[in-house]
Amino acid sequence: MATIRFLTAGESHGKALTTIVEGVPAGLYLTEEIIRRDLARRQHGYGRGGRMQIETDYAEILSGVRFGYTFGAPIALLIRNKDWENWKDVLAIEPREGDPKRVTRLRPGHADLPGIIKYRTGDVRPILERASARETAARVAVGAIARQFLSLFGIVIRSHTTSIGGIAIREDLLSGDPSTWDWEYIDATPLRCADPEAEQRMIARIDQARNEGDSLGGTFEVVAWGLPIGLGSHVHWDRRLDAQLAAAIMSIQSIKGVEIGPAFENTKYPGSQVQDQITYDPVKGWDRRTNRMGGLEGGMTTGQPLLVRAAVKPISTLRKPLPSVDFATKEESLAHYERADTTVVPAAGVIGEAMVAIVLANAILEKFGGDHVEETLANYRNYVATYMPEPAAVGAPADVLQR
Repeated sequence: MATIRFLTAGESHGKALTTIVEGVPAGLYLTEEIIRRDLARRQHGYGRGGRMQIETDYAEILSGVRFGYTFGAPIALLIRNKDWENWKDVLAIEPREGDPKRVTRLRPGHADLPGIIKYRTGDVRPILERASARETAARVAVGAIARQFLSLFGIVIRSHTTSIGGIAIREDLLSGDPSTWDWEYIDATPLRCADPEAEQRMIARIDQARNEGDSLGGTFEVVAWGLPIGLGSHVHWDRRLDAQLAAAIMSIQSIKGVEIGPAFENTKYPGSQVQDQITYDPVKGWDRRTNRMGGLEGGMTTGQPLLVRAAVKPISTLRKPLPSVDFATKEESLAHYERADTTVVPAAGVIGEAMVAIVLANAILEKFGGDHVEETLANYRNYVATYMPEPAAVGAPADVLQR
């Protein structure tokens, strides 16, 4: 089965983040600039901390691309950490004499306590370095490759902030056709929010939390449109697309909840008001009157926009640390403070886009296969023609494909 696989490596303040991406078909146009755009979007957002003033994330392509096109080999990426110069003694790789600068004051909400016990490090530093959301920069780079692949099929993925600190956008902005939204405007706003009035109240709430040494969580929505009917499968639990999407989103640091479409809101109504009625048009083909299922039924895409929503907990590291315990002495102490953000909801949405893109790219490859993108596109076009009322010119124009 064709699939895109990747592993990331690297610590938050280490030399670099690295990833190897395997399974990308040959013939995909790919440059470092394409990846850079999504990495820059991840770093923006009101409420980010000082680390974003230090790093300017850039992924170097080390292998798997020649003359601007993939050729089927693994793609290796390197994202250097500028802050490494300030941490090279603390995170030295070679053996060192003397007692290292250990971190033993545990932080509630982090991986500190389970990690230090599980791996017997006696020091939180190795745990917090790898558990840090800094690792998601590598995932966003992989997601940019997946997004570029999906663009060949006319599939678009975007995200927006839906709430921060209990302040939510208007309910009517959570419905309608996302392909008609002004996504350039949304991306340019401080919080990547579609509701200007709610955004201003969110910003004021962030300022208040920052002044109080506190942090805020919130929610975001990832939307994808241009999807064919039938990606995923109902036949096994691990082939259901909703299960794969939930796992991918839940793997993001600080995510504590996922829903497909307005899933929790749907529980308030009877089934007659929740199911998406099926329609057929001789020109448009299969359609739905609503999209309360978020674009998935039975673990498969319905052809409607995919809606994935996630809950982001407040950042655990606080400028006014909570009472805790020192792991070494077992005595009460204040939790360790590590430089942190006030809120990461806008950035979490971009990371969510990356994970959704990776899942959907694999769903495309599972369904249509292909070692070269032209082969995948040919299979895709043949399939779509089986349920479209009229033959349609779908997929990428020939001039973006490698000859």
